[in-house]
Amino acid sequence: MDYKYIEQLLERYWLCETTLEEEQILRTFFSQESVPVRLLPYKDLFTYEQADVETNKLGDDFDRHMLEMAGEVPPVKAKRISMTQRLRPLFKAAAIVAIILTLGNAIQVAVQSREEPPIANNGGYSTPDKGPSVAIADTLRGDSMKINEAPIIK
Repeated sequence: MDYKYIEQLLERYWLCETTLEEEQILRTFFSQESVPVRLLPYKDLFTYEQADVETNKLGDDFDRHMLEMAGEVPPVKAKRISMTQRLRPLFKAAAIVAIILTLGNAIQVAVQSREEPPIANNGGYSTPDKGPSVAIADTLRGDSMKINEAPIIK
């Protein structure tokens, strides 16, 4: 039997001039049971894709095994965090500050001593208590605006 056409396709294949259809013809020819002895060395080249495809696949645990060998930890999958979960530490901090301020004010009122009872005025109104005030505790004796002014010379 004459295999001139197959030999010509092989020559063109080595020169990278074959089309996809011609390469498919070569694969089909070499996938047959009876291949001439002089063309037998090329059979494995064209039938490697069809030979036991399952053995060429990697296992499911391949990535994990390779990462263990390299000493790296597998990547952590991201999980969604809602806005309330993100702001939960801020809410806790605000609650703690509110509790501390409330307790501080309660202790200040309990500890604050009243030296004299309120005096009733003629109209039946009582005078306000002298409590801690910024204005009373201010030690500045004068107008701060006039202190910084320099005399104007004309």
